Amino acid sequence: MKIILKEDIIGLGYKNDVVVVKDGYGRNYLIPTGKGVIASPSALKVLAENLRQQAHKIEAQKAAAEKRAAQLEGVALEIPAKVSATGQLYGSVNTNIVSQELAKKGIEVDRKIITMRDIKTVGDYEALIHFFKDVEVRVPVKVVAEGVKEEAPAVDAEEAAPIVEVEETYDPEDEDEDIPAAE
Repeated sequence: MKIILKEDIIGLGYKNDVVVVKDGYGRNYLIPTGKGVIASPSALKVLAENLRQQAHKIEAQKAAAEKRAAQLEGVALEIPAKVSATGQLYGSVNTNIVSQELAKKGIEVDRKIITMRDIKTVGDYEALIHFFKDVEVRVPVKVVAEGVKEEAPAVDAEEAAPIVEVEETYDPEDEDEDIPAAE
């Protein structure tokens, strides 16, 4: 079934794209929720006319998306998280947390346009942010253990634990007296 999308759906297509979907998905989800319409010949003619009239608006939207994408160039996120002894996170780092971290840096990004898997271990990852059809930015995300410093200063072994000398009090002859003889 051919559908004309009325809004961006990540993983399927962008607004005004003509996509082929399974009949059930189109009839039971896209059309009733208003996210798409059947691509009939008359609907395709209306779409072509609308795109022709809106060409300058689309160019302006793309330019705005490229400007927002330029703000994210060189941005890298470091997200502290509570971690177990095995390196597993208590919970996970998801698109909502990435969006909040970007907001702390002064860049407002809707969590719905961020694509990434939930992160459940410490390490380096990547979040893909979709601003417009051809405008996407990859942002490196580093998840670190909360409260752990990256580089601790080197400490000599002598300074870390002082050596305490203990007097030897073990006498092997005393050992025989305490053990009863077996008969």
